[in-house]
Amino acid sequence: MFAAFIPDGFLSTIGAERDRYMRTIFTLMIVVLLAATNATNANSPAKAAPQAPPDRYDVVVYGGSSAGIAAAVQVKRMGGSVIVIEPSRRIGGLTTGGLGQTDIGNKAAIGGISREFYRRIRKHYNDEANWKWQKKDQYRSGGQSRTAAEEDTMWTFEPSAALKVMQGFVDEYQIPVVYEQRLLRDGSGVILKANGISEIRTEAGLVVRGRMFIDATYEGDLMAEAGVSSIVGREANAQYGETLSGVQTKRSIHHQFVDGVDPWVKPGDPSSGLLPGIDSDGPGEEGAADSRVQAYCFRMCLTDHPDNQIPFAKPDTYDEQLYELLFRNFEAGAKVLPWSNGAMPNRKTDVNNNRGFSTDFIGQNYDYPTATYAERERIIERHRDYQRGLMWTLANHPRVPENFRKEVSRWGMCKDEFERPDGWQQQLYIREARRMIGMTVMTQHHCQGREVAASPVGLAAYTMDSHNVQRHLTPEGFVKNEGDVEVGGFSPYAIDYGSFVPKKNECTNLFVPVCLSATHMAFGSIRMEPVFMVLGQSAATAAMQSIQQGAAVQDVDMPALQARLLADGQVLEWTGPKRVSASGIDVKSLPGIVVDEESAELVGFDSSSAQISPFVGIGYRHDSNAGKGNQSATFKISIPVAGDYQVGMVYSTNGNRATNVPVTLTQGDLKKSFTVNQQIRSSKDTFEPIGTVRLSAGNATITVSNAGTDGYVILDAVQLLRVEPGK
Repeated sequence: MFAAFIPDGFLSTIGAERDRYMRTIFTLMIVVLLAATNATNANSPAKAAPQAPPDRYDVVVYGGSSAGIAAAVQVKRMGGSVIVIEPSRRIGGLTTGGLGQTDIGNKAAIGGISREFYRRIRKHYNDEANWKWQKKDQYRSGGQSRTAAEEDTMWTFEPSAALKVMQGFVDEYQIPVVYEQRLLRDGSGVILKANGISEIRTEAGLVVRGRMFIDATYEGDLMAEAGVSSIVGREANAQYGETLSGVQTKRSIHHQFVDGVDPWVKPGDPSSGLLPGIDSDGPGEEGAADSRVQAYCFRMCLTDHPDNQIPFAKPDTYDEQLYELLFRNFEAGAKVLPWSNGAMPNRKTDVNNNRGFSTDFIGQNYDYPTATYAERERIIERHRDYQRGLMWTLANHPRVPENFRKEVSRWGMCKDEFERPDGWQQQLYIREARRMIGMTVMTQHHCQGREVAASPVGLAAYTMDSHNVQRHLTPEGFVKNEGDVEVGGFSPYAIDYGSFVPKKNECTNLFVPVCLSATHMAFGSIRMEPVFMVLGQSAATAAMQSIQQGAAVQDVDMPALQARLLADGQVLEWTGPKRVSASGIDVKSLPGIVVDEESAELVGFDSSSAQISPFVGIGYRHDSNAGKGNQSATFKISIPVAGDYQVGMVYSTNGNRATNVPVTLTQGDLKKSFTVNQQIRSSKDTFEPIGTVRLSAGNATITVSNAGTDGYVILDAVQLLRVEPGK
């Protein structure tokens, strides 16, 4: 029954080769035993006894990520045979690897098996027995989840809960999963026949044949070994007529260093060399292509419960110089703890990167997408050591402000989440690696609605989001980050079928729902775990229909495919309110004297956004409703002629805005104070008038502060508009 998996010449093989083939037999025995075990699962529906592995599977899924498991479930639901080949020891990818605060944008865009996963998460937490470290009614989500009375899904969860749900799918549908099987990447791992894949081979000697293949890995190894075109890095804006791809120094206002951080080992001395992590070749030409990749990190699952906590430990490889830029950023005026600590159930968290120096190991992953397995392991271990060292530093180092040390010290790794004894996970957050160049390339234009997918297979709804890509020198000789771009404000949009299938002349039986065909910025919007599950299900549906129709994946009957997707609960069209993406107003187009906040002298105000209009330039800043009295902006203005001037500010209104923002205009002995309520506007013009003042020709300043304010303070451009006499 193992004939499909035993290479020719097995009986005459001796020595090391014999050992390799014996491992193959052993691995496949595990597959059969797993199927038998699944058949006896008490929660499994009544089914016929499991069969021996077929000569050829209908669908072979390489990668047990969330997309891979969703794909396997769909194949089973459509009556097909499937196997999941997982390179690691854990299924679920990032969904079970720490990313518990789900990123999606608009949850109504998610249907099918993906939505079913989040329903099962809700069911898991409706059971009081699953609340070990806190009472159910004590949990308040910091993310997208609301109470069960408001919705039947839940979008924030522990990694262990996600793994339990994923394993539930595997058990229920008796899906064979083979762990720790890495694809051979020496040219012999993928066997092609008639422009399609016939079988794949692993390092351990496993050989699996299939009719259809799905690459559900974050790296796109199967796609690459099959000879399918792909790209690593950022396209130039000019390639697809975009504005957000390529090098982006001007838009890199998020997660940024404060001004004036010295980059040299010995402050002020270029001859001493650059501190670690600063790219001496950066940043590159604005909007130009490069091969750099947005930063990775571990999404840490922490707890503040002492009985479940592993304290942060200083790694043996600790190098204090790695954190020198962190210290200097604090000393230059950074006022906020550099992490995003989202609340999960059972007194746990999902910690993500935030601010200029945080959990992202910027610039240390460029080689990862195409590296050997050994090289990848070294990169992953370096990321883990960096982050372990960062957490110990934030909790203990005397150059970290005391209030931050006190807060971080409350937390530690969890004893009950991951296999490693130190509480750290294996799964690194691979935000982006290879991206296929397929039949259709999704671009910024699809995200913002200027182009519409002709053959929808699912929706995406998240902001176009790239984390920082590099750390570089400014012309003034300071250090800054580059590459973090966050542009949203658009409606959910369709993902085209052609984006997860290769070009027909490259491969006719492969789907790539994770490393799909998209530009750097479009991928930054699509790359969310709920969407990967959506695309995994859609790819599996198309794979089964390709088999039934005897068609290449590029020639699937699209109306029939979409009919089945809709019947299975997928969302293919957005019928809700249409939103137009926010866009900035060019400073040069505005009347009067206008100074944008990017030209102001800032203390704090290092949180940025570009989500809500109106705003001037590339976005606006805010104070995070924190550090009251410690954040300010000073605008220096040259008055050409004396006269009466109307003072204006630009801001968007919201109920969380401050009602008492202090603004002070100073010229010589003149000092004029205003108080602005940013919850309301009286004008439809870009600038809200806040007062009128008589000024002389010469220099003046406008200062905006968050001292004593009662909400978020929005900081954008200021305007002085001369009031003509008699008006």
